[in-house]
Amino acid sequence: MKFFRALYIFGVAIQFGLDEFASSTRSLRGLRLLVRTVFFKRNLTSPRGERLRLALQKLGPIFVKFGQVLSTRRDMIPLDIADQLALLQDRVEPFSSTKVSEIIDQSFAGGIQDVFRDFDLVPVASASVAQVHFGVLLDGREVAVKVLRPNIMRVINRDIALLDWFAWVLARILPDGKRLKPREVVSEFRRHLNDELDLMREAANGSQLRRNFIGSSHLVVPEIYWDYCRKNVMVMERMSGIPVGKIDELRANKINLEKLAASGVEIFFTQVFRDGYFHADMHPGNILVQHDGRYVALDFGIMGTLTEVDKNYLAQNFLAFFRRDYRGVAEAHVDAGWVPKDTRIDDFEATIRSICEPIFDKPLKDISFGRLLLNLFQAARRFNVEIQPQLIMLQKTLLNIEGLGRELDPNLDLWKTAKPYLESWMKKQVGIQGLIKQLKKEGPLWTTIIPRLPRLIDGYLSKDSNKEHEVQKDKIQDLTRKVRILGLTTAALALCVLTLAWFRL
Repeated sequence: MKFFRALYIFGVAIQFGLDEFASSTRSLRGLRLLVRTVFFKRNLTSPRGERLRLALQKLGPIFVKFGQVLSTRRDMIPLDIADQLALLQDRVEPFSSTKVSEIIDQSFAGGIQDVFRDFDLVPVASASVAQVHFGVLLDGREVAVKVLRPNIMRVINRDIALLDWFAWVLARILPDGKRLKPREVVSEFRRHLNDELDLMREAANGSQLRRNFIGSSHLVVPEIYWDYCRKNVMVMERMSGIPVGKIDELRANKINLEKLAASGVEIFFTQVFRDGYFHADMHPGNILVQHDGRYVALDFGIMGTLTEVDKNYLAQNFLAFFRRDYRGVAEAHVDAGWVPKDTRIDDFEATIRSICEPIFDKPLKDISFGRLLLNLFQAARRFNVEIQPQLIMLQKTLLNIEGLGRELDPNLDLWKTAKPYLESWMKKQVGIQGLIKQLKKEGPLWTTIIPRLPRLIDGYLSKDSNKEHEVQKDKIQDLTRKVRILGLTTAALALCVLTLAWFRL
């Protein structure tokens, strides 16, 4: 099955003339000449970008998502291709209105007429996994209705299985296969895609994000109408705004693009470091801008999460990077176990400096992120940096955010915009505010531990006295160490209680 699917992919690539992209690689020029000779009757009059877009659409949702990510990287791909791939964000060929009616009727006992006063069967947006229709509920609320594509799970599982097979092959034939962890990356991608195929889960994601940003001056999230949500149908508040990719329209409505770009950076870092919960599909098709300059987030199928360990590691790296403390970046990698413990810090530091120093104090328009990523990859291979699959979604989101910032304000100084926010966050985490926050968080646990300490100590001592004749010298020493630890713990907890009282918590 995988073999035939691989053949199909190859056939689609030939049909749409994607072998043209191989002509720039010297080692593949012979293959390109062979294909042109054998398939000389192909009609390839359409522009290459259009042919690539159509090929990705024909290959299915996973390939469409790949095109969506590429469309935001105009610094890395030609503009004619980027313009065509941008159409994949919300203009994938829709499925039939008949299918839409069937899905709605099956989801609600009374059918469309018992839920909606009005329902437009023509979709306003059609993406790789679902499409969106506008409607009006019986009580008059205007809504956006997301409907999952029929049989999409079967298509997704088929292509994920093929990707996993490709990853298995790469892990064995590439020298860097073990370090790059391709199968783990595919597994992470599968997990997020499975989440995206359950609209009840997406509704919960949207509800959480809305709760995180209630009252925000930067981001608006639509309300989820839970009574009308099902596994393959999601109903939410209808939002209005200008698609963030329509720069000319934003300017015509007097939207401050510089402020908008800076707000995007702050929203991203707020999601990552304050909440540890971020929108991981931030391509322009999922973002509107209201007339008051606030962003509107749409489509919550892919959300990323970070642990406290991940957040602290990332914050230390970002801050060290912004401060040009390259040794700090190198040490953070070693401490996190991303590079071997025997790595020479001075060598690693010098390599990071040579890569990062040239891009400081430059606006986005003057930075070649393609070259930067290439250099970072080469450095990672040299120092055996391990890929972290749990951060793949964050890396993808960073690419989207940077691509969006480049479109809105090419003069945006990403470093200066982000640095004050990160410094403020770190002060709250590791300063006196961080201590108070942790005391509040751990307080309920301490209230149950402190009263039990005397009994615990007595239990240790009683156990020891009953079996005194069997206890060896090393066990006595171990018990003494435990008692000391308990004593120190008691003292530390007492100090914490005094600290709480001092700050009148």
